[in-house]
Amino acid sequence: MLLSVRQLKVDFRSEEGTAPAVRGVSFDVGAGETVGIVGESGSGKSVTALSVMRLLQSPPALLTGGEILFAPAPDEPPVDLLRLAEKDMRRYRGRSIAMVFQEPMTSLNPVFTCGEQVAEALRLHLQLSREQARARTLEWFEQVRLPQPERMYRSYPHQLSGGQKQRVMIAMALSCNPRLLIADEPTTALDVTVQKTILELLVELREAHGTSILFISHDLGVIRSVADRAVVMHRGEVVEEGPVEQIFEAPQHPYTKGLLACRPPLDRRLRRLPVVADFMSSEVDASGKTVFGEKEMSVRSALDARVVSRAETAARAAEIETKPVLLGVDKLCVWYPAQTDFWGRARSFTKAVDEVSFDIREGETLGLVGESGCGKTTLGRAVLNLVPVHSGQVLFEGRPVRETTGKALTEFRRKAQIVFQDPYSSLNPRMTVGAAIAEPMIVHGLYPGREECRARAIELLRTVGLEEKHYRRYPHEFSGGQRQRICIARALALKPRFLVCDESVSALDVSVQAQVLNLLMDLREQFGLTYLFISHDLSVVRLMSDRVMVMQGGKTVELAPADELYENPRSEYTKQLIASVPGGKIRGRG
Repeated sequence: MLLSVRQLKVDFRSEEGTAPAVRGVSFDVGAGETVGIVGESGSGKSVTALSVMRLLQSPPALLTGGEILFAPAPDEPPVDLLRLAEKDMRRYRGRSIAMVFQEPMTSLNPVFTCGEQVAEALRLHLQLSREQARARTLEWFEQVRLPQPERMYRSYPHQLSGGQKQRVMIAMALSCNPRLLIADEPTTALDVTVQKTILELLVELREAHGTSILFISHDLGVIRSVADRAVVMHRGEVVEEGPVEQIFEAPQHPYTKGLLACRPPLDRRLRRLPVVADFMSSEVDASGKTVFGEKEMSVRSALDARVVSRAETAARAAEIETKPVLLGVDKLCVWYPAQTDFWGRARSFTKAVDEVSFDIREGETLGLVGESGCGKTTLGRAVLNLVPVHSGQVLFEGRPVRETTGKALTEFRRKAQIVFQDPYSSLNPRMTVGAAIAEPMIVHGLYPGREECRARAIELLRTVGLEEKHYRRYPHEFSGGQRQRICIARALALKPRFLVCDESVSALDVSVQAQVLNLLMDLREQFGLTYLFISHDLSVVRLMSDRVMVMQGGKTVELAPADELYENPRSEYTKQLIASVPGGKIRGRG
């Protein structure tokens, strides 16, 4: 056995006391094997991985028990990594055990070129000369399929796309041929096509070099694609473990059933998504152990009970056709200067959005999908008049948006709102969430006094599933899913008619994502909202959308009713996007 984690226990100490993060976790990773750890945020996945690497900061992290046995070579006895001195651990870290972190932008040093950072690891661990390290780095850049390796070597992290930065991190991690690679959410925020490429690359490199992989993710589809065995964690405990197909086809634990069910299916449309609470109840006993109670429900029954029939879909489409057009977009272009002459006049343009046309009727949800850089977010902001438009027309309630000024623009701002992708940077950390929700109502004079605004803010908090006591709390006191609910409440504060959701659930756990998506569907029915729903997750877009528009390179590739587009895609690009959704087993291409 390459790695054996036995009864690992990790606590975190704070001013409020000590809280357990990992409670007696045990699992094994064999030579050449890929083991996936899956669970929600806070389940202890990353803490377990960082414990293997000995990268937890102490304090506040306290390793209170257990052992991590690692075999540095097939003919050497295993060593307990937790008992090693720091100087001895450095011999293994990066050389025998390497890690690919979740966010490559914060993992790469912005003041050094990508090539220099990989070469540094080679010089440190393999004692190569600068010329040898440079040559080996270029070889690895070719292996991870980075375009133009020489240029990539000289490039700084900010000059690369998210997928390219992640490939640099993979090249750095594998460059010293480690026996164990830990991949912590390496594809979380990537497009499905880039994600599939990265997963194929990891599988191929594992087969070529015999590297074992400990793959951490909250996406069960990804785990099923790459792993041989799966370990399911919840509240710091392992609740289920076994071969991947067994976990997916016959899950035993109610928490595993809940995780599997709350992922939107790609092959059918549901009224509402099941959530983990539909399958289990849990409480902590006096000893700190989590006690689970199972509800009598299978994954299949939970999904089958919520399937929308063809007749219901057709009836909704016919009803929407009778509604007036709320937003009309005609040949919209958003161009940015790419090259300028001596006088600063643009000689060429980057066409972020290029002659895009569509309309959205009242109460309709239009899904917008495509890879990063295709123009989705730019288009969403352009229809709200948040970025300058080169040419084209946007009509809201029949009136042109670009020419709107003064009171008419203020009124448009009230009726059209946006929920941004990142709830962390969308909220002012120095403002309580109640004040953040009440602020737009005060600015627009929606109510005669501040007390009325406060009452409305509390009402909105309850609408999105929070409580009155949360009014005076600050953003850092909430989880990611709760923060996104707060952003939705703030967007609803002005009673808008139209809402742009820009990747608003992309970084959330599947269980939290299901709750937020159900909330958005409930609010659409309750307030008659119209959505432009932007996402790179095709299963989420099908769940939410009446029609779907696919974008590539700033242009519209396809626009069709959601079910028709998924079941009978016309363009090769749409077929490629649908085929890239994780779920099936990925094999190396070598």
